[in-house]
Amino acid sequence: MDDQGNQVGVLELQEALRRAQEAGLDLVEVAPEAKPPVARIMDYSRFKYEQEKKEREARKKQHTIHIKEVKVGPKIEDHDYKVKLNQVEKFLTRGDKVKVTMMFRGREMMHMDLGKSVINRLATDAAAFGEVEFEPKLEGRILILALRPKK
Repeated sequence: MDDQGNQVGVLELQEALRRAQEAGLDLVEVAPEAKPPVARIMDYSRFKYEQEKKEREARKKQHTIHIKEVKVGPKIEDHDYKVKLNQVEKFLTRGDKVKVTMMFRGREMMHMDLGKSVINRLATDAAAFGEVEFEPKLEGRILILALRPKK
């Protein structure tokens, strides 16, 4: 293609370079794997600038999702529970995922039902601003609950 966007057809390399120099532009190989390779006559620095501009715009629009972790214990007091719930609410409204972990120590393993009730209570209280990604599951001595923001 020439600088006006017209199809020129198959040319020798020297002829294509000569046309690019006459126009004061660059010969840019667009599709090197094609047979024969496809080249365009264009201003390469402007082309690079336009590509970078498109990439910057795409980066501005994308939102990265972070996973925030909130740790609670099975014997958590009411005020501490409310503080943790406020943290979960803040993270979910900001658009982040939340991983709630509860570690059982020593004899606390005998009273898993207390820990599960705290985790389930947190899941129901957080239902106003987030939804459960997967149900609470036990991995060794750690009970894990994942929450994601509501759409």
